[in-house]
Amino acid sequence: MDYYSIFIGLIFILNILLALVVIFLERRDAASTWAWLLVLFFIPLLGFIIYLLFGLNFPKKSKMFQWEDRKKIGIDEMLSLQISALHNRNLPMENDEAKANHDLIHMHLVHNDAVLTQDNSMQIFKDGQDKFNALFKDIEEAKDHIHLQYYIFKRDNLGKRLVELLNKKAREGVKVRVLYDDLGSRSMTKRFFKKLREAGGEVEAFFPSRFHFINLRLNFRNHRKLAIIDGKLGYVGGFNIGDEYLGLNKKFGYWRDTHLRIEGSAVYAIQTRFILDWNQASHRNDIHYVPEHYPPIQTDGHIPIQVVTSGPDNELEHIKNGYIKMISSAKESILIQTPYFIPDASLLDALRIAALSSVEVKIMIPNKPDHMFVYWATYSYIGELLKTGAKVFIYDNGFIHAKSIVIDEKISSVGTANIDVRSFRLNFEVNAFIYDEKISNSLAADFYNDLKVSRPLTLEEYNHRSLWIRFKESISRLLSPIL
Repeated sequence: MDYYSIFIGLIFILNILLALVVIFLERRDAASTWAWLLVLFFIPLLGFIIYLLFGLNFPKKSKMFQWEDRKKIGIDEMLSLQISALHNRNLPMENDEAKANHDLIHMHLVHNDAVLTQDNSMQIFKDGQDKFNALFKDIEEAKDHIHLQYYIFKRDNLGKRLVELLNKKAREGVKVRVLYDDLGSRSMTKRFFKKLREAGGEVEAFFPSRFHFINLRLNFRNHRKLAIIDGKLGYVGGFNIGDEYLGLNKKFGYWRDTHLRIEGSAVYAIQTRFILDWNQASHRNDIHYVPEHYPPIQTDGHIPIQVVTSGPDNELEHIKNGYIKMISSAKESILIQTPYFIPDASLLDALRIAALSSVEVKIMIPNKPDHMFVYWATYSYIGELLKTGAKVFIYDNGFIHAKSIVIDEKISSVGTANIDVRSFRLNFEVNAFIYDEKISNSLAADFYNDLKVSRPLTLEEYNHRSLWIRFKESISRLLSPIL
């Protein structure tokens, strides 16, 4: 027997063994299992490498985000008190939207430790220039600490301006910490933050590669975008750090996103999320409890908010479950803006049922891809919703990256999670669930304003798409469980 035959035989045996792992040990859902089996058997050797990079499951019992000091700040006590009050139906609710959605609040509170805070005020940004002008101003006025966490941090003009400002604040004695995702910020270098570190700032990368060219945790990325200033101001939303988010990239044009600036006790939850992520990434400079991270907050706000997180370290897909619960409660309208639309069967069914039940379902997606397979998979799923009477709009004024959902213009959610399998199962994400009619009306108004620069995608137009588009949809749809 020649060496070639031995090699082919070994590859065949390896594929069989790996297939058995996928089927029997990793306990994936059926769609994902079949997708990986197709990859393994149609491209044997390359498929094995792809599986090592993208297919390995995250250990669900991981204790990577355990933080014992949270007991010191009263989070466990607050959770216990709120859960007990909810069970006894005597948890005070500040407005009608919170009262009407006590079951959604209960789900997040009990299963995600998402404390309900009701003293918040909020500013909504949909333009990058406005968002970063406000953030830079808040950083300039920081007195104690600045905590920044971004999936993408680029070394372009915006990145340089931000780091220069952080250098200045660090030299003033303000404690500066920056956390970025190693893959999302793959162009980042240690040299870029050299002056910040010399000034006393700290910088960490989330899940950095142990090898120069290969990262075996490539599939599990921290997609969160957070900023906390002095423990009193918090930012969460879709904007990363880079010139393209200011609309300066010719490929994408104007960048339409949604980001929140929050004042109130919800900032404590945002701060806690940052500290948990930081302590996982840092093995030398853990953040321990100090009162300065959770200062007394005085605000005249009355917006109820829950800060909900999800990630591959937990069996429950918390943000997706929140979306489904919201969709199921809709009586009049569902407004969704998302750059990617690759729902699993449960979310797709929820939207189908809503549309078939005369709820007005409107979804806005980009007119151009930033990830080709994801774009055509999105197009495929959108076609299914069109058949149920949902309305789909293509944003033509650049690139829409907003991740928002508004139900009956009464409750809403804004954050980092896209409507796709990756955000629900693989990425570490964070969303603010907002129980306030005024804020939800404002987000709905932004949606309807975006309709002025969007065009409807009709079922007739979709049905007349070319064979080439249908082929791209089919291949992308087949791979959608692992995109």
